[in-house]
Amino acid sequence: MKKLIWIIPFLMMACNAGRKPAPDAVVAQEITAGNFTRAAFILDSLMSDESLSDDKKGAYAFTKDSLHRVALDFNRSRDEIVSWIKERHGFTPTEEQLAGWENSLALEYRLIDGEKRYFRNAAPNLFRVDEQARALSKAPVSTDVSGTTAVLDKHLSQMGKPEQNGRRLLPPQTMRVKYTLTVDSGAVEEGETVRAWLPYPRRDVPRQSDVVFIGASHPGYILSDDQTAHTSIYMEQKARQGQPVAFWAEYEFTSRGEWFDLSRIEALPYDTASTLYKTYTAERTPHILFTPRLKELADSITHDGAETPVDVLRSVYRFITATYPWASALEYSTIANIPEYVMQNRKGDCGQVGLLLIAMLRYKGIPARWQSGWMMHPGEVNLHDWAEVYLEGTGWIPCDPSFG
Repeated sequence: MKKLIWIIPFLMMACNAGRKPAPDAVVAQEITAGNFTRAAFILDSLMSDESLSDDKKGAYAFTKDSLHRVALDFNRSRDEIVSWIKERHGFTPTEEQLAGWENSLALEYRLIDGEKRYFRNAAPNLFRVDEQARALSKAPVSTDVSGTTAVLDKHLSQMGKPEQNGRRLLPPQTMRVKYTLTVDSGAVEEGETVRAWLPYPRRDVPRQSDVVFIGASHPGYILSDDQTAHTSIYMEQKARQGQPVAFWAEYEFTSRGEWFDLSRIEALPYDTASTLYKTYTAERTPHILFTPRLKELADSITHDGAETPVDVLRSVYRFITATYPWASALEYSTIANIPEYVMQNRKGDCGQVGLLLIAMLRYKGIPARWQSGWMMHPGEVNLHDWAEVYLEGTGWIPCDPSFG
């Protein structure tokens, strides 16, 4: 009798379905189920259709490539995770502990073709985001003040006197940079043109000045102007058999650390009809979206006493810096909506928490935008992302939730 009860609903569902699901839905189902090989096979089949538009074919190719990038990110086995914890933190986690960390999303994994695979930095991230894991660790606690902490301690004491708008600057630092990019021999077919866009300092940033071009590897280079979103120096060269393709550019610029004292800023009412306001308070797919979860959280953060734009900025900034610890990030292009990912997983790197800040502020009617570049620490460099927030009467001010 039980078999009959189960069969009848199944037949009803089959009859009601009427038609086959759309190919995109089938691919999405396979990816969600972790059937990457099957999804890639379906995508190849779809891309073989000669009537397919270039845009659709490109979208399918991107989806297939993202499967490869997810597989590269999630390349650790459970044994590797346990061994890392045992070696670095002096204890062997139980199955119950591992399951708990997985359920809380502190220990990040994916099912890929029937195998549970962990994020390449899942184990280090666990101890960055989970208090229970840190309490179990037997690793010695470092008391050495180094890295960014030492840099900040030294240089923050050198800030100049505040200007009328609350802006304070650090002493200027002049840096010479030689940026090199090399494409390995054989990576590109002989005769194909290799195109390179190397980063170049902007000239329209108040805290950055005296940009001097020194030289480049290719005489036919093109320098972009500051009207472009990302300034760069462009070069190209045809690939030669058995030889790498190398590009380099050298330049100098002077930079000054910049900080705004919000207590000295009285933000004026926004010109809500301006292009700037409309542009930088708008949603922008795929990551700056006013989803129900984002709106509910942003409203809950700012419901008490946050009346002015400065109040709202303070409330959102403080919440993000207190709630979402830094953690090594997945490949950005494999995340459907980065602010949603941060809220769900309760962690994020510089760009991820930066995007959450931008999305929340835009939803609350405060213009905000993305920034990206290099952190030039003494003796080292590192890629970094942050935000800028527009306050009427003051202009754009840098806002970095990674250093809250």
